[in-house]
Amino acid sequence: MAQLASLLKAEIVRLARKEVRVELQALQKASSRYRTELAALKRQLKDQQRQLAKQAKGGGRSKAVSSDAAGEDEGNPRLRFRASGFATLRKKLDLSAADMGKLVGVTQQTIYHWEKGQARPRASQLQNIAAIRKLGKRGAAAKLAEM
Repeated sequence: MAQLASLLKAEIVRLARKEVRVELQALQKASSRYRTELAALKRQLKDQQRQLAKQAKGGGRSKAVSSDAAGEDEGNPRLRFRASGFATLRKKLDLSAADMGKLVGVTQQTIYHWEKGQARPRASQLQNIAAIRKLGKRGAAAKLAEM
């Protein structure tokens, strides 16, 4: 009789485990699906925050450049800056980054950052760059000699 009771108990435990396993699988699948959806939503949120920050940063900078340029000289067009164009200008004038920095009023490291596109010049520096564009090789050398 004791053996029958232990066999019955073992069978009940086996069936209970089987039912619990089936229920747990459904819960695990739902949990996995929810985690996947949460990760996707977090990525989406991060992308949107990055875009918002980029727009805020870009919008603020363009307003500052145009207001500074318009405030000093009404006939002055809005000054633009391209990293590759700046690097070409420096090579055309045959200037080192240190010399170009002296002409613009910044360090040579700043010149390298501008050329790589890691940073952008301020409005006052854009005006200095525009003045340097008008100089030729001799004019730039003469201005450096004055300094």
